[in-house]
Amino acid sequence: MSHKKEENTTKLNYYHWQNRLNELRENCQIPGASLAVLTDGKIHELASGVLHRGTGVDVTTDSLFQVGSITKVYTATLVMQLVDSGELDLDTPLKKIFPEFTVPEADAITIRQLLSHTSGLTSDFTFDTGRGDDCLEHYIEAAKELKLDSKPGTIVSYSSVGYNVLGRIIEVLIGQTWDDALRDRLITPLGLTSTVTLPEEVLRFRAAMGHLGPDPVPFWNLLPRSAGPSGGALCATAADLIRFAKVYLDDGEAPDNTRILTNETVTAMLHLEAKTPDKWTSGNEGWGLGWMLYDWDDVKVFGHDGATIGQNGYLRVVPETGTAIALLTNGGASDLLHSVLFRELFEELAGVRMPDKAFGPSSQPPMVDIAPFIGTYERKGVVITITEHNGILHLVYEINDGRKDPSPSLEIKLIPVSETVFAGAAGQDWIPVVFHKLMDGSIFCYIGMRAAPKIS
Repeated sequence: MSHKKEENTTKLNYYHWQNRLNELRENCQIPGASLAVLTDGKIHELASGVLHRGTGVDVTTDSLFQVGSITKVYTATLVMQLVDSGELDLDTPLKKIFPEFTVPEADAITIRQLLSHTSGLTSDFTFDTGRGDDCLEHYIEAAKELKLDSKPGTIVSYSSVGYNVLGRIIEVLIGQTWDDALRDRLITPLGLTSTVTLPEEVLRFRAAMGHLGPDPVPFWNLLPRSAGPSGGALCATAADLIRFAKVYLDDGEAPDNTRILTNETVTAMLHLEAKTPDKWTSGNEGWGLGWMLYDWDDVKVFGHDGATIGQNGYLRVVPETGTAIALLTNGGASDLLHSVLFRELFEELAGVRMPDKAFGPSSQPPMVDIAPFIGTYERKGVVITITEHNGILHLVYEINDGRKDPSPSLEIKLIPVSETVFAGAAGQDWIPVVFHKLMDGSIFCYIGMRAAPKIS
């Protein structure tokens, strides 16, 4: 099925949107932002603010930002190229590629499940294996000590671990590092001249520094090279994100008509593989193969979000109108900027309304049986303890990753939104906390699209 649509003839009012970007960025206390918009078949670029509050260097449209987990779609695209070539099958068991991968029940994990976040592999496992070209090989060795959070194929749970595993699969089958494969098979053919993965490459460009509050973070990037395939390394301009996404509007073809993916593969990647119980954290309905999938009042949309320390990225594509928007920021209330700016742009340029996913309890919360949810939930590096006080659930979220100076725990009370969805009061914001019960009686607690199984 073709995803090419008739070009939108609405022109971008550059002066208006530049002023609007400046205004919203300042209101959201964001140091700097880069915006790219695909409409009427053209990419329009805007920039606002500074890359670093300490140096005052301006953001320009050719400035690089860390795109975080948007990288996962690039990794998924490389995997699907191997499917197109017949070197890999979506239902190939992981164990067939990595016989030495001794995680219990890992022999049941398939490539399809890794791509759609249904593998059961835990969400986050960051392990520094150095800067060498063998970093992913050693990451796989370290990951053998992990245990599954759920049986493969039973639940959806966002897994960066799964995408680092996919990165190593790419290396094994192609015979190149993930970085080199990405450059040779995607970056160069697509003409992404402002997309790189290694810090020494970033030095050729103006680059954003993340900010936490008013201050720049102490280090440009804290993630090891082994986190590259899941989102620890890729840096790009907003326009290059659009150029990459445009492949999926152009039936898998690059601008020079070379084929990146088959049309059938593009369709498969944008097909709903798994619905997510947590539809509020990123507003998506579920997962395709790599892509987050959205339903905006019966208008199909795909995209992905990304975050590193103090930097955020947002990408949304509406195939029906041939419209796409990418936003990169380096601090502040980036989610608010994204939601307001994207809603206004898509409505004016594409006549498509992005739903307002405002989340929180009603003035009269429903009566809910909270007893089944009381207990302890645990996944790698995280312990969630839920207790009851005067008929109200209280949640304590603790990072338990072995650091000498652990992060402070988060303590919130939970207000029912429905029988299984609760709003966690965190300052002026509400955090979605979702419980999901399987037929066998096991219960999972979702926070930030990541599921932790109940252990007691």
